[in-house]
Amino acid sequence: MSDTDWIERLKGARIAVLGDVMLDHHVHGRVRRVSEEAPVPVLHVQSERFTLGGAANVAANASALGASARLIGLIGADAAGAQVMKLLDGDHPRITPRLAVDRDRPTITKTRYLGGQQQIVRVDRELVAPCTSAIEDELLDNLEEALADCGALVLSDYGKGVLTDRVLERAFALARARGVPTVVDPKRMRFADYRGAQLITPNRRELSEAVRLPCENDAEAEAAAHEAIVQSGADILLTRSEKGMSLFRKDAPPIHLPAQAREVFDVSGAGDTVVAVIAAGLGAGLPIERTMRIANAAAGIVVGKVGTATTTVEEIATALSGPERRASLAHAQAFAPAMTLADAVALRAEWAAQGLSVGFTNGCFDLLHPGHVSLLAQAAGACDRLIVALNSDASVRRLKGPARPIQPLDARARVIGAIRGVDLVVAFDEDTPLDLIRALRPDVLVKGADYSEAQVVGADEVKAHGGRILLAALTPGQSTTAIARKAGTDGSAAS
Repeated sequence: MSDTDWIERLKGARIAVLGDVMLDHHVHGRVRRVSEEAPVPVLHVQSERFTLGGAANVAANASALGASARLIGLIGADAAGAQVMKLLDGDHPRITPRLAVDRDRPTITKTRYLGGQQQIVRVDRELVAPCTSAIEDELLDNLEEALADCGALVLSDYGKGVLTDRVLERAFALARARGVPTVVDPKRMRFADYRGAQLITPNRRELSEAVRLPCENDAEAEAAAHEAIVQSGADILLTRSEKGMSLFRKDAPPIHLPAQAREVFDVSGAGDTVVAVIAAGLGAGLPIERTMRIANAAAGIVVGKVGTATTTVEEIATALSGPERRASLAHAQAFAPAMTLADAVALRAEWAAQGLSVGFTNGCFDLLHPGHVSLLAQAAGACDRLIVALNSDASVRRLKGPARPIQPLDARARVIGAIRGVDLVVAFDEDTPLDLIRALRPDVLVKGADYSEAQVVGADEVKAHGGRILLAALTPGQSTTAIARKAGTDGSAAS
């Protein structure tokens, strides 16, 4: 599947977002002099705008991608709270708000004063304290209702008082009962408090403070993430500012993606963008590696905008179709029709570095028929890049008899390479592709459903490094041998 195809699937996601709802207020102006009263700049205000912040910004980012979001949180009975509701009602039709109102605390508001594109000062209005038990009850009732039709849950923790111990514990239990994966944007110093989450998304400072370990280079980040995994039981998606992001899992090697931002104007809200894309991807059933790649591109877009911002599927698709992807595809095509094993291994490594999942299927593919096309389509839909391995002519003869193959390897490779969704074609001379599978380490191994998983060559090797097996549905009545026999090209008379 293309990047655009994957991104389009985010539009079908439905997520729930529970956490600290905020109002972001941006005051823009011009600075020309320093005050005579104190050594501070004088800001001549030219414009101001309000945007959703905190948990509400996570929901707004999901909405901008075309996903639907249920927003559960807390506002005050004040003008800022009314502004939050106005923004939700007017600008975000795909967000369904279920906000409790507490008359004893203000709506959390962050006002940023900017001279040109430079932030001068930020002013916060908030009461940092656990919400009351009555508010907890309302939040949990709203969450239970929201989870009935959501594919993922985000816990957006800014440490302001919504995600109390009781709310966290009950939220994990409700999500677990519904089979809904939970993503946590953390603030607590103990990641053990988030046990029950599937994924936690700290930045470097949050991870370092939580596990009390440095987190600057790859080795330090991996050690810190491992400790966080031990504490929480969750996978760790670490956002690393100018170093991009890294995914650390219990039973798989880490994935590192470089930052994609060309110019950084404002990092406020970038973490909300990442967690929104990750949750939408989980809700839409995307592979985590693919979702991570989309989230990385989305983060690179929003930090290039001033203020709390969102991005769209069109912007992300454009970012992902940049020179790196074009160069990679050109590299693959340069070795057509079939690539050598050494070059295939090198290209597979490039894809891994980009966070792309790699699928693998194999066969003779002697006379291409609808069953083959269906198999390849299912395989391509299960990964970001698909490798097809073809039996050499000698291998086909050993397996099928002296009259086969009907078409030589070069012709078969050119035909398969032209099929949409096939990214790389290789050949093998052995009776099975086991050596290829060991060398290429695919994330998804695809075979027809006429096999059992135990019969699939290479299944144990793929599962050993965290991959999975896909048994593709068959197309009835389609067989190369039967077609060849009917045409009289298998050495027998035509019927």
